[in-house]
Amino acid sequence: MSQPSIMIVEDEEPLTLLLRYNLEAEGYQVSTAARGDDADLMLRESLPDLLLLDWMLPGLSGIELCRRLRQRDETRELPIILLTARGEESERVRGLSTGADDYIVKPFSVPELLARVKALMRRSAPTRVASLLEIGELSLNRETHRVKRGSRDLHLGPTEFRILEFLMERPGRVFSRAHLLDSVWGMDSDIDERTVDVHVGRLRKAINRPREKDPIRTVRGTGYSFDESFARR
Repeated sequence: MSQPSIMIVEDEEPLTLLLRYNLEAEGYQVSTAARGDDADLMLRESLPDLLLLDWMLPGLSGIELCRRLRQRDETRELPIILLTARGEESERVRGLSTGADDYIVKPFSVPELLARVKALMRRSAPTRVASLLEIGELSLNRETHRVKRGSRDLHLGPTEFRILEFLMERPGRVFSRAHLLDSVWGMDSDIDERTVDVHVGRLRKAINRPREKDPIRTVRGTGYSFDESFARR
């Protein structure tokens, strides 16, 4: 199972390092940004499973970045936890009404933050912890490593299995080749991005017969996604 990913957008370096250390110890993949505008650019390239967002940031405030993310289709449902020193009720209401899913006031305990992260991850992405992923007639069992389309067993290589698992966890979300490389092959991989195309091609051959609907959608100039309409066929 691929690791869930979290982006920390925080300009206090000691806090960023503390959060990164503890989140990675819990098994999350972590990326960071110290400015709101830098985070905005990074989020246009690839999306994490959850965003830890400081309210006060240089370049672009966290509250404004949250507002922008909620206006874009691809980030409208991205889970967001706001981090802030503003504890007044009116400020909490403002943060939540802007679109944040949760709100935690500094200074906070790391165990409390980790508990909030886990709770939000469970609510927003229950498939991250399910052993069986099922969309339409396609099913993937993480424990047995078996994939079926209807009653037909599909035979996938380990890389094709991980690609399908990653995409099925997030139906409808588009991922760049670079993001797929990081998530499926690992952050330190030096494999060329075109290798992704080769393995997606093998995956399609394994799961599709002639005239069957292809659940893997190619987004020209961007990357790939699992077609969410496949569940409604």
